[in-house]
Amino acid sequence: MVKSLYTRFLADRVSAALDDTPVVAVVGARQAGKSTLVREQVALPSRAVYVTFDDPVPLAAARADPDGFIDSYDVPLVLDEAQRVPEIFRAIKRAVDRHRRPGRYLLTGSADVLHLPRVSESLAGRMEVLTLWPLSQGELAGRRETFVDRVFSEGLPVAEVHESLAHLVGRVVRGGFPDAVTRDAERRSAWFESYAATVLQREVSEIAAIERAHELPRLLRVMAGRSGTALNLAEISRATGIQHSTLTRYVTLLELAYLVRRIPAWTGSASRRLIRHPKIVMSDSGLAAHLVGADTAGIASDSRERGALIEAFVAMELVKQSGWAKSRVAIHHYRSAPGTEVDIVIERADRRLVGIEVKTAATIDSRDANGLRSLADATGSRFHRGLVLYLGRETVPLGRAIHALPIPALWSGA
Repeated sequence: MVKSLYTRFLADRVSAALDDTPVVAVVGARQAGKSTLVREQVALPSRAVYVTFDDPVPLAAARADPDGFIDSYDVPLVLDEAQRVPEIFRAIKRAVDRHRRPGRYLLTGSADVLHLPRVSESLAGRMEVLTLWPLSQGELAGRRETFVDRVFSEGLPVAEVHESLAHLVGRVVRGGFPDAVTRDAERRSAWFESYAATVLQREVSEIAAIERAHELPRLLRVMAGRSGTALNLAEISRATGIQHSTLTRYVTLLELAYLVRRIPAWTGSASRRLIRHPKIVMSDSGLAAHLVGADTAGIASDSRERGALIEAFVAMELVKQSGWAKSRVAIHHYRSAPGTEVDIVIERADRRLVGIEVKTAATIDSRDANGLRSLADATGSRFHRGLVLYLGRETVPLGRAIHALPIPALWSGA
């Protein structure tokens, strides 16, 4: 077996969960690296058995007799692509209830198993679910990022490395899928095209029956063109011709397949009038760039397209890091009724907040922090820090507890 080129920083959390939880599920987009993670980087006993439901033989056996299938294997048992047999979750529940001990079952799935029919109620209190996204910039470089933890410290997470716009855009169009990142631009484009078709035809159709599946490719391209913007179903309906009621269901299916992710609005201040619409981001910036036909040169020259793609890229890097951060955090965006916005709000479990603005310019001035000041005023003592991530080289103070940092601080800061 050829070993993975990349260490996945979620592996320690998966191993820790197996130490105290009967069932652990690692979920995420197809080809994000879940199977490689559980087979090569998670601490499992040598007696553990690995079964994939991509193999038609065990797939048919599990569908025909879920309880008999589960009972025929010793534990620990690793089940790859478990969402392909929804009935297996009830069988696992019954097995766990008969003999409850940690680390019995390790599952992977290319769909959000907690929202699949008959799953959430089956394994409530028995299963921990961890999400593996495509590779982060730190995973690509072999260096664990700690930005999410450091922004809540007293010191600034200062970047040591400056990158040109072309280099940063190169990161965006490359994305993070392990099979895509090592390819040249032409071969990567072919991979993305095949990937999107396969996921839409297979993964989404296995989650739910779809009468007009031919509408999904256009919808995904339209969503890619709006990555990093507010989720406006009326606009998307007009652009795709898909009825609003159907569109709501389709967008949910794309989320369940980990092709897109909602960034919910921060609504933690009851005294302020806040917009509650989520933003939508593509889970992989490379796939998004491919779907809108954008290459490195095009993104670098188009400031509007560049801004949305890089903002979505930054948001997803923070989502990825939150998976292994010591701090338990949630990622939001902020918009008040008068129109004041902050691109990203990180809220820690203790309700402390860090606001982040993303600017794709090499210079910065005080006005770029207006949204952060509004957030600070709205949240008072909960506001820990505001950051403007930009294309410049220097750390620049912009006001009390507000600074500008180079974007590479996300993955290369001390």
